[in-house]
Amino acid sequence: MNEISHNYPRISVIIPAYNSENTIKATIDSVLNQTFADFELIVINDGSTDSTLDIVSQIQDSRLKVFSFENAGGNVSRNRGLQKSVGEFVSFLDADDIWTHHKLASQLKALQNNVDAKVAYSWTDYIGENGKFLVAGNHVTVDGDVYERLLVSNFLENGSNPLICRDILLELGGFDESLVAAQDWDMWLRLAAKYAFICVPEVQILYRVSANSLSSNLARQEKACLAVLERAYYARPLVSKNIWNLSLTNLYKYLVCKALQKPFNRQKGIVAAKFLALFFIHDYSRFKRGNFTVKLLSKIVLMVVLPVNLSTLLLTKEDTKTTKTLPLLSS
Repeated sequence: MNEISHNYPRISVIIPAYNSENTIKATIDSVLNQTFADFELIVINDGSTDSTLDIVSQIQDSRLKVFSFENAGGNVSRNRGLQKSVGEFVSFLDADDIWTHHKLASQLKALQNNVDAKVAYSWTDYIGENGKFLVAGNHVTVDGDVYERLLVSNFLENGSNPLICRDILLELGGFDESLVAAQDWDMWLRLAAKYAFICVPEVQILYRVSANSLSSNLARQEKACLAVLERAYYARPLVSKNIWNLSLTNLYKYLVCKALQKPFNRQKGIVAAKFLALFFIHDYSRFKRGNFTVKLLSKIVLMVVLPVNLSTLLLTKEDTKTTKTLPLLSS
């Protein structure tokens, strides 16, 4: 596993980076310290205006390749990296996330041992800006045809997770550059519509939660997610109505919990109320979830009724698990 081939590298790792000076070094180190060494590391500098490029340029490793472009966004950067890559397999890594040392080795072994699978993924845990553990991810294990389960929720949780056969990424045309959100979920669904997945049931992705990773444009996220779902259902029209309802239930659960994250203000409370109403409409088992909905309603009332400083004081004391939900989007 540690021998480096004399031809093309086995794996291409692609990191899109935009103004990532505070995290890019730790992210790159987590790749260079992998137990599997036969890879190329492609960093796409997406028009950074901070010291990201300077930091990356100081790293001495023959496997590291850096390309700079004008700012175009994460989807374009991933596709640019994909076009530059030569490995048999590809894995993407956001510039603030971290991999455990065995991530590439474990996922490659899973694909080698399951020849029908074209995508390997692992479990995720969440860390704060300081790198300390915040909360465990969902730790879902689904193998084979994962399409319907992936429609219900993006159990891969982020774009830094899977190892994918490069040929099928090229076949699918890469990431959809027209989407403003839910790009990862869209790609995983398009892969799952045709190919089998395999899970490595270990935590190997540490997803960093920061103020910059929490999108404030929830209406934009809702529109993008609905577009992804509608396209996915056209791809498999025989999917049951029950699965469609579950998908919408989890989407609006996600959005209401996003709206109830910091910063707290009245406008976000009103948006959360709208999403909660849509959650009720699609959740056929809502009456069995009394405690959950009571907590959400309580937070909404506090945000709408109280002054911002007072609601912030009260809500920051809430257990962070109150708003933990199935992450359908990445940063």
